[in-house]
Amino acid sequence: MTESPSVLLSVKNLKRHFDVGKGKTLKAVDGLSFDVYKGETFGLVGESGCGKSTAGRTILGLYNNTDGEVLFEGENVHGMNDKERQKFLKKMQMVFQDPYASLNPRSTVFEIIAEPMEIHKMYSSKKELRKRVHELLEDVGLNRDHANRYPHEFSGGQRQRIGIARALALDPEFIIADEPISALDVSVQAQVVMLFQRLQREKGLTYLFIAHDLSMVKYISDRIGVMYLGHLVELTTSDQLYNKPLHPYTEALLSAIPIPDPDIEESRERILLEGELPSPIEPPSGCVFRTRCAYAMDVCAERKPQWLEKEEDHFVACHLHDETIMKDSRNPRKQVQV
Repeated sequence: MTESPSVLLSVKNLKRHFDVGKGKTLKAVDGLSFDVYKGETFGLVGESGCGKSTAGRTILGLYNNTDGEVLFEGENVHGMNDKERQKFLKKMQMVFQDPYASLNPRSTVFEIIAEPMEIHKMYSSKKELRKRVHELLEDVGLNRDHANRYPHEFSGGQRQRIGIARALALDPEFIIADEPISALDVSVQAQVVMLFQRLQREKGLTYLFIAHDLSMVKYISDRIGVMYLGHLVELTTSDQLYNKPLHPYTEALLSAIPIPDPDIEESRERILLEGELPSPIEPPSGCVFRTRCAYAMDVCAERKPQWLEKEEDHFVACHLHDETIMKDSRNPRKQVQV
């Protein structure tokens, strides 16, 4: 009998709303729920503006939650006092999207990587600290000579490696990678992804990998959650998502991935979404995707779809997969014009 995977992180109905003035609220994350198992890579994907980066920052505690819970090893991240939070931050770290903006340009690489270890008083001597910084640089494919240089002296890929080294400084169990390759050249992206995979094998890390590049997410992720306008619309294994997507939004995202065969690419039919992404300040009623969905029904404007497990470990929120909805003749499909 296969042992059930251990849940490291549990996100339960997480909400992060922002007051934008004049009595209006921006619902960046609006009821997110999923688990991340120890040792896996959980991919979180969606268009720009869907709330995935805000979700990552709220999970880490950089943003306060509006509602819901984030449980890390059973402890509520947003219910910790200062002492508990300092202990927690040694276990969960973040790699940011922009490898230049996230590094202090006035600090040397040594100072950048050593700072979290100095804050947590991990080493009593400068010699031990310097040795550890050199080890971390070598872990991410750089060398100890880089320690005395400044961020502007490095390429984008090298700067991201420095950011990864800083995230590893406290020996965390869990790393949130917020679009860590989107600002890099395509040739460098693969190198950084392979670095993430090697570090995971060697150090037993767990990742929340946030990105909009579905092809790269499939390559690195064990399971994938698809976000749209602050909501999770589909969640399953990487292979299942790509081989048998259930949500119309997921189908559209997958159809946008180019195929490296010019004959197939030229002849295949793309699924083009009409209209712009709705504003999270005034999201559509019912199903938030209905204004861009070719299969929208009257009920889609009236009721929010349920979170259904259609197959083992394959979840979707769509009325098309709700048998009670589809059997009701009063809910015909109709094409929605934006």
